[in-house]
Amino acid sequence: MSAGLQIGDVWVPGRVLTAPMTGITDLPFRLLASRLGAAYVATEMVAAAELARARPDVVRRAAVGEGLPLTVIQLVGRDPGAMAEGARMAEKAGADIVDLNFGCPAKEVTGAACGSALMRTPDLACRLIEAAVTATTRPVTVKMRLGWDDASRNAPLIAKRAEEIGVKAVTVHGRTRQQFYTGKADWTAVADVKAAVSIPVVVNGDILTAEDAREALRQSGADALMLGRGVYGRPWLAAHLERALADGTVLQEPDREERLAIVIEHLRGSVAFYGLPLGLKMFRKHLGWYVEQAPWPVDPLERRAAKSRLCRLDSPDEVEAALTELWMSVTHSCNSAVDIAPQLVKSDAA
Repeated sequence: MSAGLQIGDVWVPGRVLTAPMTGITDLPFRLLASRLGAAYVATEMVAAAELARARPDVVRRAAVGEGLPLTVIQLVGRDPGAMAEGARMAEKAGADIVDLNFGCPAKEVTGAACGSALMRTPDLACRLIEAAVTATTRPVTVKMRLGWDDASRNAPLIAKRAEEIGVKAVTVHGRTRQQFYTGKADWTAVADVKAAVSIPVVVNGDILTAEDAREALRQSGADALMLGRGVYGRPWLAAHLERALADGTVLQEPDREERLAIVIEHLRGSVAFYGLPLGLKMFRKHLGWYVEQAPWPVDPLERRAAKSRLCRLDSPDEVEAALTELWMSVTHSCNSAVDIAPQLVKSDAA
């Protein structure tokens, strides 16, 4: 029997979800990760008010592409009217699920009383939820943190109120906003949210390996898990963890040729979607992560130098040629079947 997650009237054919990440989960990335087997990849965070005004760059963040099995559009904002209109626009754009961001810790977001700042104002958070639930026929979900700080870990309370209003699932990152990304995600604290509600609960934070995935689910009792920074340079990770949870298969990283094909596919997809020069600019952060996560060159200094050279190139053809030269100059393959924990990077999903 295949494992999955029921969110309202939407069946998610898997329990490993990929978080909404600004500047990362754009349409080219979502298409690639989905083709590689990811069951759920959310859009970048979309400002509800700007989506309601149909601002072109914001509409692009919510873009729906052919080939996506599931479209999850995440909205952020603090005005109930704008949230309602944003939810209507998201459904009109093709969203299967509308997710609300109560978790982003970034100062520019919390400074505008949005994201995780809403955990300090539960009544406003609930008005936003009610506005979205009333405005759309699609299932509404919420992504949050444990609370604003350790003195106000109110995720169980907000999750319970959200369920009563009509939210169909909640995702909880196992840190408070004041922790940002320091320390270790507290998966056991997510169990308090699970105990407070009957809707599905998704655990998020510091899940990088198959062992992490199993432990996060065990400690939280959650129904599913969500990946953030683990997918940087590894868009295949969700599908690999899905298999590991299903049958215990040891993860096998793609070999040289497979990785090269994935990187080039991503580059071409970005250029096709954005055009030039924006497509190449948007791809460069991913390019850096692909090089960082590849097990070659072995010398970290040489790897950083290769990353710097690649990210200075000005045309897709030059990037492809240089990538091919770097990849195929390696005399060893990376076919070892290991559960690799990638390097941690500073940013993460909310």
